[in-house]
Amino acid sequence: MSLDESHSSIIVREGFPFIIPLGAVTLVCFIAGFIGLSAVLLLLTLFVCWFFRNPQRTTPEDQRLVISPADGKVIRIEETASDELPGRPFRKISIFMNVFSVHVNRMPCAGEVFSIRYRPGKFLSADMDKASEQNERNAVLLRMADGREIITIQIAGLIARRIVCWLKEGIQVQKGERFGLIRFGSRVEVFMPPEASILVKVGDKVKAGETPIGGLT
Repeated sequence: MSLDESHSSIIVREGFPFIIPLGAVTLVCFIAGFIGLSAVLLLLTLFVCWFFRNPQRTTPEDQRLVISPADGKVIRIEETASDELPGRPFRKISIFMNVFSVHVNRMPCAGEVFSIRYRPGKFLSADMDKASEQNERNAVLLRMADGREIITIQIAGLIARRIVCWLKEGIQVQKGERFGLIRFGSRVEVFMPPEASILVKVGDKVKAGETPIGGLT
């Protein structure tokens, strides 16, 4: 079974530790006659189920396209360097996910995962520029078949305090495959080679696994 197939359920399994207790408390309150409270808890349970939804996506087949790793809004595009591969230029796209976004992350391109680097940090609001450097983060470094490298960084936010990554170093992944999630609002950044074209602009809404954000020559 592939990595993507093992995480293809309609609700990701990381949501069940939240959903099951909420559902149980809701049922107990209903049986005990606390109808108003049980109604509120039911709505909360449904919201949490919806938050951990895991929809199917159709990924463009063109291997030259870099695909968005996250649902959300493009909040920053810039030419910059990266602490993960210092001394090299990149084109960075930052995507902000609010609590209403799908939070399952997907691979922006195909290749080999040659490094995964987790770094603890703060929990500033993920739409702030300094959150990119100061917040808890998990960087996935991917080497494509032609030797070029792309970095995808999961960044925790003000509410999100748990980054989940299902990858292991050395494995081969396909573009659009699910590779993890961040719970309850966060940010994902993609560092592309400097020759990559940018196919989105600040303010655009993007979908993980579907929306092209860059093009490689």
